[in-house]
Amino acid sequence: MSPLLPQVQAAVDLLAAELIEFRRDVHAHPELSWAEERTTAVIAKRLDEAGLAPRPLPRNGLVVDIGSGPGPLVALRADLDALPVEDKTDDPWTSTVDGVAHACGHDLHASALLGAGLALASVADELPGRVRLVFQPAEEIMPGGALMSIEAGALDGVSRIFGLHADPGLDVGTVGLREGPLTGAADSLDVLLSGKGGHTSRPHLTEDLTFALGKLVTELPAVLSRRLDPRAGVSVVWGIVRAGSAVNVIPATGRAGGTVRMLDAIAWADAEELVRDTIEQIVEPYGVRSSVTYVRGVPPVVNEHGSTVLLGQAVEAVLGAGGNVATSQSLGGEDFAWYLESVPGAMARLGTRTPGGPTYDLHQGDLRVDERAISVGASVLAGAALLSMVTDA
Repeated sequence: MSPLLPQVQAAVDLLAAELIEFRRDVHAHPELSWAEERTTAVIAKRLDEAGLAPRPLPRNGLVVDIGSGPGPLVALRADLDALPVEDKTDDPWTSTVDGVAHACGHDLHASALLGAGLALASVADELPGRVRLVFQPAEEIMPGGALMSIEAGALDGVSRIFGLHADPGLDVGTVGLREGPLTGAADSLDVLLSGKGGHTSRPHLTEDLTFALGKLVTELPAVLSRRLDPRAGVSVVWGIVRAGSAVNVIPATGRAGGTVRMLDAIAWADAEELVRDTIEQIVEPYGVRSSVTYVRGVPPVVNEHGSTVLLGQAVEAVLGAGGNVATSQSLGGEDFAWYLESVPGAMARLGTRTPGGPTYDLHQGDLRVDERAISVGASVLAGAALLSMVTDA
């Protein structure tokens, strides 16, 4: 491990209270994808105060480089956007924006990355290489802001990239690691059905759109489970099902929207065509028409071997051997996957549950995190960067 790690950890400790206040401020002022203007501005201001020179990304977010050593350039990434979810907590720093909340922990991610960057900046002249912080917008929408960041040069010259994601199922002081696939592929699906509509007493003289919609939302998941290799772990889950406004009227339009997720990247490559064909076959007997909007989202996050080892060593250096815990692949999507399509890297799951406390779920308005996780994340990210610069030099 780099001899600079103790100095960096000490710097993180000194920043701990400030980082908690920063996280609470961001939590109170959440911004949706592509609208992270205030969040970007407060991060840029703090980096300016530290003598750094952040560069804005084209659609909010920023990057900043630290150090000037001749060694490798290592990237650390955090996401900035919130979700269209009502904040149901009653903390003093609860969301001040109706219907918007940091229900996925991105406020914690940004705070941890800011802490890592400020701590690394305190030893910038001694760094053997350089570190690039990537504060990325729009992770929560498909295909994600990572593609914009990459196009804008966020990965130019980068040798490795690391990231963390809050995990309310793990205790604070632990970090979940897994080599290979960590998340699933995720796409979004929106189906608009249209037909003649009419009186519910005469369905034979109409096109019974509501019945067809019901068949669609039940049969599409069933058919795909038989048409794709079960090892692919395909999952279609609907978040929107709407039709009609009166009990005695067959509506002329209806909508179903949801996500298509799977564990396997090979199956993901063929999923869109199969989904479109299957929808057409399901609704065709009922005489209704379908308009399908299918957005290919993100491939699975696949942690590269060497980067996973380095990240694990950083976790153990910061937390001890007991801090490094195994974790399983999930069906959650993460646009960090796009970075790993270009450079080696790894993502870990950062424990945010207070030991003995309740287990929350992501994307829910009642999510609470143990704020000690901010300093843990900052130290782990900084440690991964230091170790990578030494190892890859």
